[in-house]
Amino acid sequence: MDRILTRLGTARREGTPFGITSVCSAHPLVLRAAIRRAVRDGGPVLIEATCNQVNHLGGYTGMTPEDFIRSAERVATEEGLDRSQMIFGGDHLGPNPWRKERPEVAFEKAEAMVEAYVKAGFGKIHLDTSMGCAGEPTALDDRTIAERAAKLAQVSERTVKAVGGPLPLYILGTEVPVPGGADHALEELRPTAPEAARSTIAIHREIFSRAGLEDAFSRVIAFVVQPGVEFGSENVIGYRPELATELTALLDEEPQFVFEAHSTDYQTRDALTRLVQDGFPILKVGPGLTFALREAAYALDMIASEMVAGYGNRPLAAAMEALMLAAPGDWQAHYHGEETALRLQRHYSYSDRIRYYWNRPEADKAFERLLGALRGKTIPETLLHQYLPQFSAAEAGDPETILITAVDRVLADYQRACGTAP
Repeated sequence: MDRILTRLGTARREGTPFGITSVCSAHPLVLRAAIRRAVRDGGPVLIEATCNQVNHLGGYTGMTPEDFIRSAERVATEEGLDRSQMIFGGDHLGPNPWRKERPEVAFEKAEAMVEAYVKAGFGKIHLDTSMGCAGEPTALDDRTIAERAAKLAQVSERTVKAVGGPLPLYILGTEVPVPGGADHALEELRPTAPEAARSTIAIHREIFSRAGLEDAFSRVIAFVVQPGVEFGSENVIGYRPELATELTALLDEEPQFVFEAHSTDYQTRDALTRLVQDGFPILKVGPGLTFALREAAYALDMIASEMVAGYGNRPLAAAMEALMLAAPGDWQAHYHGEETALRLQRHYSYSDRIRYYWNRPEADKAFERLLGALRGKTIPETLLHQYLPQFSAAEAGDPETILITAVDRVLADYQRACGTAP
């Protein structure tokens, strides 16, 4: 099924472009929404885990790559999706989780992580070695990045040949947006300069060839560049096709590749459609999905507070606030301002750093309390209109259905933008 990824460039050249949504989330309800949509549409689902979420040491979800795949497969079995319709990708695989450590230590862990991803069965591998580690510049030069990517590719190739299975497809590139979005307000964003992208491709081709990785490089399907889209804590930079014209023209010189678009969260359906048509057919989305999930969960928290005796005053939101204040490591460096501004960002930021906390026991307990309070109850139409006006009474079934539908509405825009593979 991952062969659909190798057809993206051909379809663009033939004038029949199509795309694929890359669901970058480990939240079980997000995965269920994506898998349920794949069943309904009869198409594949591309699910990606990031290096911070999932790695050989557990990541912030506590899952190894094998754990992640098994958990997604369980949902697929429950929803009736055949395993052949599932593509798994590893996102930002490199030293990013350990960049505060010495380069040799961070890179040793990155190699172990890549090995674990490939052994688990991830077939789409994004190698991201763009960040400096302790004692290094924040941003590294293209040649160093390419040399480190080649070393990780060697680990990947060696591993897949040892364990068997399909050879992986690769994503490379040096202009990689920060995982999870920018940590400051954005005013303007320029796409990658075409000469920079051209140089990046040439340097990677040269270094992979020198390392004897010609076959691996032949399986590079995309490079990550900046199309001019991003989101910060409180604003979104929308896609402007006219600014990316020279960059996308480079794909005519390099027919092997397409571009992979990171941080497409919160783009309009029209913008997503243009991205696919212009040469960015791999649309990655993560925080935008958990943002929609949190938005619906908080609305249900308000509804339960209004209609369920003894539930309390927004206990889910209160539990998440207490949890984030007690363990600020996953948001503190990303949010700025006085206390009211920080509180609002903790809960409502586009960066959605709250997603790092949903898997913790305290959050899970509060979440389950919310679902238990509303299961089997009919939400009055007028109360639904107050807090979830986008839902009709007919759509508002059990609370899990409401949450999954909220996520699916985001996925629907991506599906329409991607179209159907010819």
